[in-house]
Amino acid sequence: MDGSKNSFRGLDEAIIIARNCQSIIIGLYVTPLSPPASTEQKAYIKNYLLKNPNKFMKKAKMYSAQNGILFYEKIMHGDEGPRIVKFAHDGNFDLIVIGSRGISSIKEAFLGSTSNYVIHKSKIPILLVK
Repeated sequence: MDGSKNSFRGLDEAIIIARNCQSIIIGLYVTPLSPPASTEQKAYIKNYLLKNPNKFMKKAKMYSAQNGILFYEKIMHGDEGPRIVKFAHDGNFDLIVIGSRGISSIKEAFLGSTSNYVIHKSKIPILLVK
């Protein structure tokens, strides 16, 4: 969940699947920053840099709840593609739903670099949403 239109289209598809399978959704946001080291860095990241991700997650959680689906959020630091693959693998998830392009879609004309990485590295089934 990066706040892009594709991520919310992915959420729509995840809600349909979760409803049909009596499942929950775990929304993941990965910030490409390294984990904060000092108290000042933690405060800055929390109050400024994570303001939008928290807003996206709150919107996704409310939208999921309106559709009768539990939504849990997770915000992580690091390289987006590897973090998504590792998180899904470690959590033993059944499916990764990912948008074909996120907020950095200008970089990749046809397929976003994060979704491209996830498609090629994940051993878990993937639903790619355009």
